Amino acid sequence: MARLFALALIALPLASCAVIPDTPRVGQDAAAQGTPVGIGQPVWTGDAILTPLAVVEDSRCPENARCVWAGKLTVSTRITSTHWAQTVDLTLGEPHEVLSRTYVLVSGLPEKRQDRETQPGEYRFVYERR
Repeated sequence: MARLFALALIALPLASCAVIPDTPRVGQDAAAQGTPVGIGQPVWTGDAILTPLAVVEDSRCPENARCVWAGKLTVSTRITSTHWAQTVDLTLGEPHEVLSRTYVLVSGLPEKRQDRETQPGEYRFVYERR
């Protein structure tokens, strides 16, 4: 019994030396806030990393067209921060609040065109934390 207690006393200080990251980890480096990123490319926004996963809707009015409705761009986005993560649909220009933090998809390029469909690899998105 005394041996077990002695081993516990030795292991306790070693356990307290464990490094626990205070920022989310991803398989690659994340771009800085304000940098346009494509599908699957992570970007830092304050203390979180946002990663666009897929375009859910792109019903924006094409350039040089007359539309009754401006349409919208919605992107499925993974938000990862310390000790939590969630996937949400962010719509261009509409703030999304989670845990007292506000994230906004502020830009989506290229603009919609009448003559052809935008391919997923062509999109670039800019996110902000406000």
